[in-house]
Amino acid sequence: MPFEHPASIADRAAAKNYTTSYTKVFEAATFPSLGSFNMLVIMGGTMGVYEEDKYSWMAAEKDFIKQSINAGKKVLGICLGAQFIAEALGAGVFPHTTKEIGWLPVEKVALHPLTDGLPQTFTTFHWHGDTFTLPPNAIHLFKTKGCAQQGFVYNNHVAGLQFHMEVKEDLLDGMTAHERAELAKDEYVQTKEELKILTQRHISLQKGYMYKLLDTFVDLH
Repeated sequence: MPFEHPASIADRAAAKNYTTSYTKVFEAATFPSLGSFNMLVIMGGTMGVYEEDKYSWMAAEKDFIKQSINAGKKVLGICLGAQFIAEALGAGVFPHTTKEIGWLPVEKVALHPLTDGLPQTFTTFHWHGDTFTLPPNAIHLFKTKGCAQQGFVYNNHVAGLQFHMEVKEDLLDGMTAHERAELAKDEYVQTKEELKILTQRHISLQKGYMYKLLDTFVDLH
């Protein structure tokens, strides 16, 4: 989706002087050659990975993700991106019994370098209605009260996060503007008013969380 940009992930790449490029699949873009990059980051969207018949670009993106994983590239997925990776690794992806939208606590499940720099429980941003099974041979990293599968790592070069730790104000504004119809109060869904208050409380911490995980992921062997 045009409004689901990499936010603080792009900021960290710029601060580290990494060269970045973008493949906007919704613009019928061409994927780069596997030899032209070291790391692939797959962002979010409102669609489900099981909707290939609805989205003409989806099959090609899935194929590119599999190629990248098989080539040993670092591959990181956020929300829908994590679901694409989960499916590529053999997991099931399907609508969850509940949506999670808003600022909700995440708990660490496993001791792993990717979780070392994070609190045992921390609040981050969510906007998803689908979930997935843990991919075979992957390590389960995070969970929430409403959704068990919140993050995983596979062979130390592939990782998925169900939540949006990369969130910044402009990303949050874009998601709220385009998806506000989903903000119907529920057990794990917050209202627009609640989001505004909780954003002020939690958003400043997200950059530190994201940078720590990203730096660790880049250096993982």
